[in-house]
Amino acid sequence: MIVLGLTGSIGMGKSTTAKMFAEAGVPVHDSDETVHRLYAGKAAPLVEAAFPGTTASGSVDRTELARRVLGDAAALKRLEAIIHPLVRADADAFLARHRAAGAPLAVLDIPLLFETGGRDRVDKVVVVTASAEIQRTRVLARPGMTEEKLASILAKQVTDAEKRRLADFIIDTGQGLDAARVQVDGIIRQLVG
Repeated sequence: MIVLGLTGSIGMGKSTTAKMFAEAGVPVHDSDETVHRLYAGKAAPLVEAAFPGTTASGSVDRTELARRVLGDAAALKRLEAIIHPLVRADADAFLARHRAAGAPLAVLDIPLLFETGGRDRVDKVVVVTASAEIQRTRVLARPGMTEEKLASILAKQVTDAEKRRLADFIIDTGQGLDAARVQVDGIIRQLVG
């Protein structure tokens, strides 16, 4: 089974592209969705132990947790030490299930693939990209997003240019959904025929 890592900076269209792979019948593991699920289950007591008062009714209060860790590098590192191994274990179980089922290709949707050292976990990398102008427009349209928040997020991510340089495949979502779908289909054909 070929494991394809899917990544891209904020606002590039990675989530939409992941859905295109899923619609084409490729199993997709979504790291962000996994974090949400873990926050409502297995991770909640671990997060509460590390950050008392950040859970309610057995689930992580994401707003409170964000308030506690944003801007505090040591706190963020503690949180990542809890969450990243759980997400990785979930992804490993996902891959084992699909490998056993005979899937020829699976996608790990990992927003911070390069930032978290995830390159060694995948066979090939797809980077989703768009122009800086399209990215900015998309991100600033999100509720509660500001220029300052965007700048802070981008400062913590490997640049789009560097991600593209490290990619095996690039999908440009700035050309529209139909063009992106053609690119997805082309990658699938190239990898599994």
